[in-house]
Amino acid sequence: MRKMLLGFVVVLVVSFAAYLHFHHSKRPVAAAYAANRDVILWNTTAQVREPVATLNYGDRLDVLERSGEQVKVRTAAGAIGWTSQSDLLSADYWRKAQDLEAETAAAPVEARGHTKVLSNLHLEPGRDAARIRQLSKGVPVEFYARQPLDVPAAAAPAPVAAADESASGAPPEAKKEDWWLVRAHLTDQGGPGATVSGWLIGRFVELDVPAPLPDYASSAGMRIVAWFELNRVPDAAGGSKAQYLVAGIHGPEGQACDFTMLRVFTWGKQGQRYETAYVEGNLCGKLPLKLTQLPGGDATFTFEDSSHGAAQQRTYRMHQTVVRRVKESGASPAGQSHG
Repeated sequence: MRKMLLGFVVVLVVSFAAYLHFHHSKRPVAAAYAANRDVILWNTTAQVREPVATLNYGDRLDVLERSGEQVKVRTAAGAIGWTSQSDLLSADYWRKAQDLEAETAAAPVEARGHTKVLSNLHLEPGRDAARIRQLSKGVPVEFYARQPLDVPAAAAPAPVAAADESASGAPPEAKKEDWWLVRAHLTDQGGPGATVSGWLIGRFVELDVPAPLPDYASSAGMRIVAWFELNRVPDAAGGSKAQYLVAGIHGPEGQACDFTMLRVFTWGKQGQRYETAYVEGNLCGKLPLKLTQLPGGDATFTFEDSSHGAAQQRTYRMHQTVVRRVKESGASPAGQSHG
């Protein structure tokens, strides 16, 4: 009898231990990653609650339970709490975000700038695309590619139809906006090497175009979309000055072409000012514009142009202050060299 009682107690203890182990080590249903800086975990979903832990962007989490828009997660350190679904990225989205980061790391930088306002970074161009994270105002960004999209009807101002348009019954043309693939440098998160890539609305960022290029572009009626330092030449003061390739376009955002004009600005040592060494227009260029710097200060640059219908690769070479298009079979002469 005593042995039976002892065996029953042992079974009870083992069963209770197994219950406790299962209860406190609940299997995760999925993996997720923190999608913002300072994501707070709470001890409950109720309005009266207490913080359990604070997460950094990219922290990996085990998803234990979902309740509407609230998600119960466990950190690598074992802390368990609730947070909003909007503050998390699924494992699949996290992998896609890492793919974007690898893509921008290997691509040429077309321009540099900073966020003008609080901005959402998306996995793909589009307001409804999954959000990777939110960027604060003033975050440095590098630009890689552009995609024009229709502005959603709910976000676009109602157009004022002219009398002849309303009479014809023709629908108004959809307003378009630029989306840019950028790489943001998160100086407030993880030090100067921390970066994150994604798509954001073009008007939420501002280009940091070096002086005096904005003045030259303004006088030519050009909106700069990309620029490159071709080389550096000595100036009269004993220092050096950069010489630039600039790509730009007329008119507002949302156009089919990434750029329609090229300008090369060289430094005139005698006049101590920049001079226009090369001008070309009537392009329909697509980024990326790829620059290769050669020994001796020469440089070549290439891009895809579809101004004559089918896309065609164009290549140019700069020697000293002279820019010439490298002739391909069937290519027509283009551009004006002021060298």
